[in-house]
Amino acid sequence: MALSKAEREEFLAESRIAALSVAAGPDRGPLTVPIWYDYTPRGDAWVLTGRTSKKARLIRDAGRFTLMVEQSNPTIKYVSVDGPVVREEPSTPELLRAMAARYLPPEKVDGYLEMAHSEHEENVVFYLQPEHWLSADLGAI
Repeated sequence: MALSKAEREEFLAESRIAALSVAAGPDRGPLTVPIWYDYTPRGDAWVLTGRTSKKARLIRDAGRFTLMVEQSNPTIKYVSVDGPVVREEPSTPELLRAMAARYLPPEKVDGYLEMAHSEHEENVVFYLQPEHWLSADLGAI
């Protein structure tokens, strides 16, 4: 059964790892990778990635991408959303901290940020405007 608009937005707003898919060019399937993301109902979803990464290059070329999140317990449920990139901005320390805090226990955030600053390249933020939704709750396993 498809989820209502409110249900799918609430589900997408929960802290889950998404699969990001973006067109990878002719004669290729899409690039599909796990990614941290953030979303607030009725707003845009956003992701962070390295400024010169393959993901960033493909997102710029395609101008759009898809996020898909799922759960398998207590029921099988998923939400997939795709849409255009409405803006790209340089990341900020505040956005990186917010994303890390969304996914990590509080005591792990500072250590992650130190590692990210020393080992990762400069990030950019891509904002996706939800355009097409697919969702379902398939019930209890």
